[in-house]
Amino acid sequence: MAADSKSDRKSEGKTVNSESGRSMTNRRMFFAMIFGAVFRRRSRAVMAVVSSMVGAATLFCLAAVCLVVPQQMSAEMRAYGANLIITPNETSSAAGLSAETVATVEKTVTADGAAKSATYRYETVRINSAPYVLGGIDVNQVRDLNRHWVVDGKWPSEGRVLVGRDVADAMGLEIGSAIKIAYRASDNAASSSDSGTTSGNASGTSGAAGTSGTTAGTTSAETQAQSTGQSTRDGRVSSDILNTDGTEFRVAGIVDTGGSEDEIVYATNDDLTKLAGERGSDVIEFSSEASADQLTQLVNTINKNTTLGVKAQQVSKITSSNARIITMLQTLFWLVSVVVLVLTLVGVSTTMASIVSQRRNEIGLRKALGASSASIGAEFYVESALYGLLGGVIGTGIGYVFARVLCQTVFDRSLEFNWLLGLASVVLSVLIAVVASIVPVRRASRIDPAIVLREE
Repeated sequence: MAADSKSDRKSEGKTVNSESGRSMTNRRMFFAMIFGAVFRRRSRAVMAVVSSMVGAATLFCLAAVCLVVPQQMSAEMRAYGANLIITPNETSSAAGLSAETVATVEKTVTADGAAKSATYRYETVRINSAPYVLGGIDVNQVRDLNRHWVVDGKWPSEGRVLVGRDVADAMGLEIGSAIKIAYRASDNAASSSDSGTTSGNASGTSGAAGTSGTTAGTTSAETQAQSTGQSTRDGRVSSDILNTDGTEFRVAGIVDTGGSEDEIVYATNDDLTKLAGERGSDVIEFSSEASADQLTQLVNTINKNTTLGVKAQQVSKITSSNARIITMLQTLFWLVSVVVLVLTLVGVSTTMASIVSQRRNEIGLRKALGASSASIGAEFYVESALYGLLGGVIGTGIGYVFARVLCQTVFDRSLEFNWLLGLASVVLSVLIAVVASIVPVRRASRIDPAIVLREE
């Protein structure tokens, strides 16, 4: 009995070993046939790999650029002016915005995203005896916020001012011209109740006039003239004032934006303080990276906070234009992606159909020897996946090179390799190759071995 049990165990062991060996043999034979088919038909294999490679390269390049474009486009759009404007409310317009209020508002705005900001102070002054609006600015802030300003010459510095194009044309000023600027309290007293707010709104166009038009309806100079019952021409009051006293300044540059900035003269905050004394800012402009919905919520939050003494206004044309352009680019990306996917499917499917046609006799012989349709189909699917894998890896690398060059050339921005996107590109290439081979594989599984052998 013991001898019988030992012999049974030995026979069972031999059976397991023989089945394991047969499985290993079948697996080796499976992969040997796949690699043999690939290397025997190199031209067809290369065509399938190239089809997958082109698709992967195009899709990865488009996807990588599409991830960069919204961020870069938003930055470029923000360079054309502010998308959020803060001005004093009616109760605090005369005193302007204090440094503490400005700091509090900036902290509130930047909580929803990084933002550039610039403050403006406006006063009515007499330039060569004629009333104009003089804006006090921090040069670094304004230059960084409004990169669309076209400045001929230099920005203002101590004793030097930046003159709007309309003012320069009206007064015949050139770079280096000498002008006398005088401040009269009486010129500002007549409209002290609303000049701060209106001047702030005029600066709303100052930050966004290049692309968004006028945000408050009238400029500061026009409002000052309306409050005293005088008419304006070329941004200045048309009445003649014989008093020519004042502090002499030189024209450092001329700014030309096509907006209300062309009717304003800009000086440093220190120079304006020396002329008109200490006073708060009339407006804060923000170029925020927050989305349109976040900006809307932020405006509501600021306006509900009555302790700040400010009111917020969103420059909707800037944010809506930004969103519209990005949406159009992303839609274009998806349309091109669909076209590329279809072309890749057609290319791989055509190549696989040609391979099946060439191997028709081989398939018939194998089916006659007992091979199942499932095993033949599995072989073709693995072969297609191999083509997709090779094409996907090579194409992803090529697509990254193209995307990097494109971003550097067009947007002047470096592009890091996105490993998640790269993996998705390779996996998608494999899936496309497998899906493209479904129709040819079905055709191969329906081959009648009797007909094939009869033809032989």
